[in-house]
Amino acid sequence: MGFTRFVEIGRVGLISYGPDTGKLCTIVNVIDHNRVLVDGPEAMTGVRRHELNLKRLMLTDLKVSAKLNATQKTLKKLWEEEGTMAKWEASSWAKKRKAHALKATATDFDRFQVMVARKERAAKRAAAMK
Repeated sequence: MGFTRFVEIGRVGLISYGPDTGKLCTIVNVIDHNRVLVDGPEAMTGVRRHELNLKRLMLTDLKVSAKLNATQKTLKKLWEEEGTMAKWEASSWAKKRKAHALKATATDFDRFQVMVARKERAAKRAAAMK
């Protein structure tokens, strides 16, 4: 089984380091074997057009049918037409990131409620097995 996530124009990626960490972007141009030019579009993802090292980018399975050096206006239109943001939100990767962020922001009381609910489920399972 070979690779399926290639560095190519229109590939959607998740930025893993820097001020835009955790935001989606689209590869607009490949500068060299180490760097790419990415753009959000800024109105939808908050990522401006800039150069990014590939080590700071995690490629997703999503791809937009963008052309070389596509403008922000074109990218925004393509993202809306193809429903890229909805596809991302429906992916298991996005759901796991959201659950992790929710767990990280949980208060003591939230963790207590989870613990109590877990105990109740375990007690019900134990009672059902008898």
